[in-house]
Amino acid sequence: MAKDNKNKKVTAITSMSEDFAQWYTDICKKAELVEYTSVKGCMVIRPYGYAIWENIQHILDGMFKETGHENVCMPMFIPESLLQKEKDHVEGFAPEVAWVTHGGNEKLEERMCVRPTSETLFCEHYANIVHSYRDLPKLYNQWVNVVRWEKTTRPFLRSREFLWQEGHTIHATAEEAVAETERMLDVYAEFCEKSLAMPVIKGRKTESDKFAGAVATYAIEALMHDGKALQAGTSHYFGDGFAKAFGIEYTDKENKRVSPHQTSWGVTTRLIGAIIMTHGDDNGLVLPPAVAPIQAVVIPVAQHKEGVLEKAEELRKRLANIGLRVKLDDSENSPGWKFAEYEMKGVPVRIEIGPKDIENGQCVIVSRWNGEKVTVSLDELEKAVSDKLTEAHDGMYAKALENQNKRTHDCKTIEEIKSCIEQNGDGFIMAMWCGDEACEDSVKEQTGVGSRCIPFEQREISDVCVCCGKPAKHMVCWGIAY
Repeated sequence: MAKDNKNKKVTAITSMSEDFAQWYTDICKKAELVEYTSVKGCMVIRPYGYAIWENIQHILDGMFKETGHENVCMPMFIPESLLQKEKDHVEGFAPEVAWVTHGGNEKLEERMCVRPTSETLFCEHYANIVHSYRDLPKLYNQWVNVVRWEKTTRPFLRSREFLWQEGHTIHATAEEAVAETERMLDVYAEFCEKSLAMPVIKGRKTESDKFAGAVATYAIEALMHDGKALQAGTSHYFGDGFAKAFGIEYTDKENKRVSPHQTSWGVTTRLIGAIIMTHGDDNGLVLPPAVAPIQAVVIPVAQHKEGVLEKAEELRKRLANIGLRVKLDDSENSPGWKFAEYEMKGVPVRIEIGPKDIENGQCVIVSRWNGEKVTVSLDELEKAVSDKLTEAHDGMYAKALENQNKRTHDCKTIEEIKSCIEQNGDGFIMAMWCGDEACEDSVKEQTGVGSRCIPFEQREISDVCVCCGKPAKHMVCWGIAY
């Protein structure tokens, strides 16, 4: 249990300064986001947690459709022979694959893997439907669950079964496919920053860290409260390697048979973990308004007195009529209990209304992200709440960006990296790299930080590699990751 302090309202949550991992688990449980199951490494996503995912899904799905993508759904099972067609891909996923060997009491003639990702299924489909340049591009996405047999699991961050979206597209040219890969990374970055109030660094993964079978992998990296990095989304350019492995060809405008180029991109329920660890505090969740299941909660004070519940319901309806997700808690729990409960659940705005407030034509609005409490006229309710939601997003983003900037450090040598970590703890280290994988490995061995990405926004911290002293090719973002 956490040590009590005057600012802490939910004593069932361990303080993040005391034990960050336990703080995270406590929030997942106490805010009723997840529950453990008898299936090791898997979780029940409870209604409140799933509602967050539904809001993420709704916003992203709209963004995908605005960019011309259509939703499809592929099978959950992949025949082993199909998976084996792309050598690098199958080798990359082999340790995480779950296999089905029996159907009922009969042994299968060919074992099936439970979908860890769907590149091979899409390739089989493309081979059947893509014949001419007129059939291209195909811009697809699917919302599904996948299974990867992880050894170490934690709710949302890493589990054996998780929910995600996986986009898969196929194009006539490399230029179109690369543009698609970069465009979708931009979509993810925009979503994280504008909907999750979470700043990210966009960049390209090193060769050793790219997706199995990809020519290039791009990623967005976010920094959590504890200074650890979290890969929040990835976008992959496959070139024509998958197409050749699966015999996908089309007739181009010159009547030649050529191979198309492919991409894939995805984000997962891991984003819920990112929200918790970017914005949460010792009182529980702090949810970005765009994805909060409840954006505003109305709490009647002295609700047994005449007219209080009726006025509270009137406020609820007014806010619902402007499109907000709003709840009236008219349960018999005390106002103090309700205040703590909705703080723990991260509801962005709380509205308090009691007899004196009604008499004075006012209500009290409390912002979750900074605890600010203001009294506003009931005539200004809709505007005041809307303004507070906008302030919440902007304030949360600024706070998260401040944390990222404060914990991002430039280093020119291995010794500087070691000293920086010792003095400042975890965070992003920006340091130059020659491009040699041996140096990349050596930095991690010596300091504990691994390469996160090669940021698109490059700076020349020095002209030599942080490890070997040879001429540098890139500035790399290094860090310890979840």
